[in-house]
Amino acid sequence: MRSAKSEPPAARKPWYKLLYLQVLVAIGLGVLLGWLSPHIATNEWVKALGDGFVKLIKMVIAPIIFCTVVSGIAHIQDARKVGRVGVKALVYFEIVSSFALVIGLIVGNVMQIGRGLGAKADAAAVAGYVKQAEAQHSVDFVLNIIPDSVVGAFAKGDILQVLLFAILFGFALMTLGERGHRLRDVIDDASHAVFGVIAIVMKAAPFGAFGAMAFTIGKFGPAALGNLIGLIAVFYITAALFVVLVLGLIAKIVGFNIFKFLAYIKDELLIVLGTSSSESALPQLMEKLERLGCSKSVVGLVIPTGYSFNLDGTNIYMTLATLFIAQALGVDLTWTEQLTILLVAMLTSKGASGVSGAGFITLAATLSVVNPALVPGMAIVFSVDKFMSEVRALTNITGNGVATVFVSWWENELDHDMLASALNKTVDPSDIETAVSTG
Repeated sequence: MRSAKSEPPAARKPWYKLLYLQVLVAIGLGVLLGWLSPHIATNEWVKALGDGFVKLIKMVIAPIIFCTVVSGIAHIQDARKVGRVGVKALVYFEIVSSFALVIGLIVGNVMQIGRGLGAKADAAAVAGYVKQAEAQHSVDFVLNIIPDSVVGAFAKGDILQVLLFAILFGFALMTLGERGHRLRDVIDDASHAVFGVIAIVMKAAPFGAFGAMAFTIGKFGPAALGNLIGLIAVFYITAALFVVLVLGLIAKIVGFNIFKFLAYIKDELLIVLGTSSSESALPQLMEKLERLGCSKSVVGLVIPTGYSFNLDGTNIYMTLATLFIAQALGVDLTWTEQLTILLVAMLTSKGASGVSGAGFITLAATLSVVNPALVPGMAIVFSVDKFMSEVRALTNITGNGVATVFVSWWENELDHDMLASALNKTVDPSDIETAVSTG
């Protein structure tokens, strides 16, 4: 257990300099522009604001993961600890993912929101997603973890491929003993430098959130919700219940309040809300979790792995959307078929990680196994999938944050003093520049 570091009280920032307020205002302005002037909001330059910000963040994800994982492993004296942390993380992921799937299934059966919709399926609208889903096989997923080349893994920004190489490199550096300390120190310094880049990039977050939200509202508009507003509302409520009940219980076991944790990562949540991409907040989330008292090695292993294996929001979406489509098409699913949803979704949610439109692709893969007659019905939710992608991403990033704290606690490497201090004190936790300069 690490001892808490005594830090001088930070000067409170003026309200207009707080990142979460800037992002919140930007999202509001984006909604107004998309609603009042959709022809301007759908301009390619407005869309480029959101896309450009996400690309800036993705640019540094691979080096952040590499430096964090290598440094974390290289500082460990016992090689068995890495395997132990990995196993604990995977056990946690599977248990919590199962809860997410079951909650979605229960709510879908109770609410029956698709019943009586009388929708007609349009196979052509979702043909591309079905084709991508058919290409997602377990063997291909496992083999894809191994990069064709190390350079290629970094060039593509494939999280699992970079993670694999970082783990191997970290073990190799560990076995060098004192000879590897100098290289380890260089990697530590490089990590601080990359976080410095993140601090600079984050200043553009309000512009990215504005552009992404304006384009989304301008393109789809309030009318796009139509009579599917019930599905969206139920999905939002279900995701909120999962965060409050399931993740809240896990937080209570560890010894912290889930609402205080959400307030602590509010900057990251708002960035994800504006960009619809959980990856856009990954580097900053990793840095914040370390400052929350989590072990650096645990953060480096759990967060990147969780982005592929711990997709709670996607799991809720798949069970809820599957039942909605079946009810809308008048197809009664047996309990055996509903159990199949749980088993198949547990696998397909991993196989499509990192793929553009992953939530929709995993839905296609799940439907094709459960009942092929349901696949064309994906077109029913296609028009509003964008409005649900934000909540999928928000739930995923929250779940991975709680998972990291839990595994750190399980490993007895959670500094409870730092945890309590970070969650209770009134400071701006987004001030990465301070962390970089003092780290």
